[in-house]
Amino acid sequence: MLPGSIQITGESLSGAEIKDICDSLKENSVRLLSVRGCQLSDRDFGRVCRGVAESHSLAQLNLNLGVVSSIGRTKQLADALRANRSIQTLFLHGSPLLDAGLVALNTALSTHPSLVSLDLGDCMLGDEAVRLICGMLPPDGAKSGLRELTLSANPAISTNGWARLAVAVAHSSQLRVLNLDYNPLGDQIAGMLAVAVASSRSLEVLDLEGTGLTNQSAQIFLDMVENYPTCLRVLVLAENAISPELQQQISDLLSEGEEEDDKDGEAHGNAQSSREKIAWVPHSTPQAQRQCCIHK
Repeated sequence: MLPGSIQITGESLSGAEIKDICDSLKENSVRLLSVRGCQLSDRDFGRVCRGVAESHSLAQLNLNLGVVSSIGRTKQLADALRANRSIQTLFLHGSPLLDAGLVALNTALSTHPSLVSLDLGDCMLGDEAVRLICGMLPPDGAKSGLRELTLSANPAISTNGWARLAVAVAHSSQLRVLNLDYNPLGDQIAGMLAVAVASSRSLEVLDLEGTGLTNQSAQIFLDMVENYPTCLRVLVLAENAISPELQQQISDLLSEGEEEDDKDGEAHGNAQSSREKIAWVPHSTPQAQRQCCIHK
């Protein structure tokens, strides 16, 4: 029997539902588990974590929108990730992790043998968390690392933190997608990122939507893609004070590069497929309509 998916959104989960989820995990009949925005007791969260630890089929785990709501839950998730060997994509968008949460998760995340995509958007992270995340973007040939990273909407990260990340991106040989949308970056940090993109031999997608950029930084990106070889195929600049003409020029040049290399185009498509785009999500949201499906 092929592994299927369990997807439930914004629901208060009963003990019976938790049991069904855990049984499916232990039977290795689940490839995707999403309980985004769901309410469950600490005891039940621990049961789900034990099921995740035992699963050999689970490839994608979505705990977005506040499911990991305390340091105690963060530590339980870390224990599960240390035991699990199959998860490739982990969504924690909208979890109040803070830097302390990343400290608790760091060893499990950085040593996980399969994890390649990580969403830490809107997780209230700061510079210490960025320092740890940079360790998941190892220099060329050092060890396996992330291919897709989302750090959207983490306004507490300082210029120094972004500079550290830019250096790690420049030297990472595996990172293909970097989502930094809805951070107050401004032109100075964007300039650092342009240097990182120009140096990177792998980065194909950079999302800078709503990051406080102007024509100044857009001109730097235009000069980069016009005059220097780059792997970049998609640069998102929407919701910035950038002229439509400049945005179109950059887009046209990137499209020309993509057409020249069909293989790069396929890689970009694969890299983007796992992202769940969330522009800005508060940590407490009203219950959403239930969306539950179990496919086998």
